[in-house]
Amino acid sequence: MTTDWPFDTDAELETGISFYDEDAGFMPAHPEKLYTWIEEVINREGCQLRQLSYIFCSDQYLHQINLEYLDHDTYTDIITFPYTEPPIIHSDIFISVERVRENADTLKIPFEQELHRVIIHGVLHLCGYPDKSEAEARMMRSKEDEALALLNSGFSVD
Repeated sequence: MTTDWPFDTDAELETGISFYDEDAGFMPAHPEKLYTWIEEVINREGCQLRQLSYIFCSDQYLHQINLEYLDHDTYTDIITFPYTEPPIIHSDIFISVERVRENADTLKIPFEQELHRVIIHGVLHLCGYPDKSEAEARMMRSKEDEALALLNSGFSVD
């Protein structure tokens, strides 16, 4: 059996979305609603969820990952490690809770709003949306806004 992800059989892969706290002492509120929202965005983008792990961590932890794996000596709010190409979604996403909080303060928006934007930003990258050019960044922002509107619309978790 040939697959698009690094496992021999479907039985070896637990599908779904998971949240982990590495060293930030943080877990998002209402995880079930977030799981459903993220899955809906993935489906709307014509992609298929295999496994998505969010790891919430500190600035220092994410900086070390940035240095070790990407050779970047910078702080960032998110690093996404895709293990497949679209349309299959299988990835670890590391999010610095400290950086998200600082960005929210700078933007004068609620922390949760910025957290949701960062959470879905990683998913949109996995769905094939780059953001290197100005036009790509505008498209990414538009897709983020669309996803956030879905979440804020009273999105059902049935």
